Amino acid sequence: MTLTPWLILPVALGAAILAFFGGWIAHRRVGEGKLLSAEELAKKVVREADREAENLKKSALLEAKDEWFREKAKLDREVQAQKSEVQRAERGLQELESNLNRRAEVLDKKERDQKRLDRELEVKGEAIAERDKDLARILNEQNSRLQRISGMTSDEAKAQLIANMENEARADAARRLQEIREDTIRNAEKEAREIITLAIQRCAADHSAETTVSVVHLPSDEMKGRIIGREGRNIRAFETATGIDVIIDDTPEAVILSGFDPVRREIAKRALTRLVTDGRIHPARIEEIVAKVQKEVEEQILELGEGAVLEVGVHSMHPEIVKLLGRLQYRTSYGQNILQHSKEVAWICGIMAAQLGFDVQLAKRAGLLHDLGKAVTHEVEGAHAQISMDFAKKYGEPEEVVRAVGYHHHDPTAENLYAVLVMAADAVSGARPGARRESIENYVKRLEALEKIADSFPGVEKSYAIQAGREVRIMVEPKNVDDSRAVTLAADVARRVERELQYPGQIKVVVIRETRAMEYAR
Repeated sequence: MTLTPWLILPVALGAAILAFFGGWIAHRRVGEGKLLSAEELAKKVVREADREAENLKKSALLEAKDEWFREKAKLDREVQAQKSEVQRAERGLQELESNLNRRAEVLDKKERDQKRLDRELEVKGEAIAERDKDLARILNEQNSRLQRISGMTSDEAKAQLIANMENEARADAARRLQEIREDTIRNAEKEAREIITLAIQRCAADHSAETTVSVVHLPSDEMKGRIIGREGRNIRAFETATGIDVIIDDTPEAVILSGFDPVRREIAKRALTRLVTDGRIHPARIEEIVAKVQKEVEEQILELGEGAVLEVGVHSMHPEIVKLLGRLQYRTSYGQNILQHSKEVAWICGIMAAQLGFDVQLAKRAGLLHDLGKAVTHEVEGAHAQISMDFAKKYGEPEEVVRAVGYHHHDPTAENLYAVLVMAADAVSGARPGARRESIENYVKRLEALEKIADSFPGVEKSYAIQAGREVRIMVEPKNVDDSRAVTLAADVARRVERELQYPGQIKVVVIRETRAMEYAR
């Protein structure tokens, strides 16, 4: 049958409503089933969570208990260790207390003993005081008796006793001093004599006093005119070139050269000898020959210095020092060649240094350079020892060498022991026979100075310098100089001579005290 349109709409609407309610009911049933399943699942999860929480709680409790037991055991061990430490400390304190108790007992005993000794000393002191009073009383009585017997007061007797004791002590000291000095001199002189004798024997130098001759011999007197030249032009040119004065006098076949500088004098001598031999003498030739000879002499000076250094056996010397050593060849002291003297002093110093255990090289250097200051002219002021020390210091010599060179003419014991060697070697080289010559004026002055020094001491009656100045004999007044004073007087004179005079070798000082008793028979 065919539905009408107005029936179709309500039918469709109803069907839709029915379908809606059917779907809603079905959905609700499905949702309720799911809700029941979810609740059951939630309850199951809660139950499992409770069980797991219970298990975790139990595990945490067990772990907490274990940790508690461990901490308790650790604490028990620490407490036990502290208890042991406290027990040890207590035992130590007990031992210390025991020791203190024992010491207190000992101190108490010592205190009791000290008190007992104090009481005994007090009793003895009282007894001694009583005895001192008795002794003082007896001494006063004896002093009074002695004063009545001797007729002197106690102060006068004391003064006389002190004077007697001083005289006796002075005499004993002088005798003892003399014994010590003689013993020391014997031993020292014996050893020194052996060392110096060995050094002299090993050195065995054969040179003696030398003289620097400034005379040029001519083949004939006619050569004097040629040396003078026309209107004196040759001699003026020669003197200007050399700085040396040419003296032409009546001396046959000889010309004298005069000048302060020995090196210049040597140059002039060689140049004039060559001019005389050559025969060509005029100003131009003179200047040429002098310049050539001057160069040769300078080279020879350097060779002489190097030869001296090699001959002595020292090394590493400054070239300027070597040149100064070579110039010493043209210097003399009392007629003794200074370069030969310096080499001889170096050899003797080296030998003595080897015997005494010193540094041989330092001793040789000091001996070789000790007279270096004599190589310079008057243009450098000062004593030659000071100049030598300045040169040695300037050119880098060791400090021991510098001090030895500078103090070899003074008392060197406080300065440098090498100066003692140089001083001794210098005296040996200069004092040996034939080494030096001395003018009569210097000889007389030295004798007068010796006697003047001896006469300046109180109590000296007369003094005599004998043995060519090697000995001075002093006559003293016996009333003013006793035996002990004579010994000290000899020592004082010797020390003053050492300080004020310069002399080769040694000087013997002899003090003579003579007592004479005279009477006339009538």
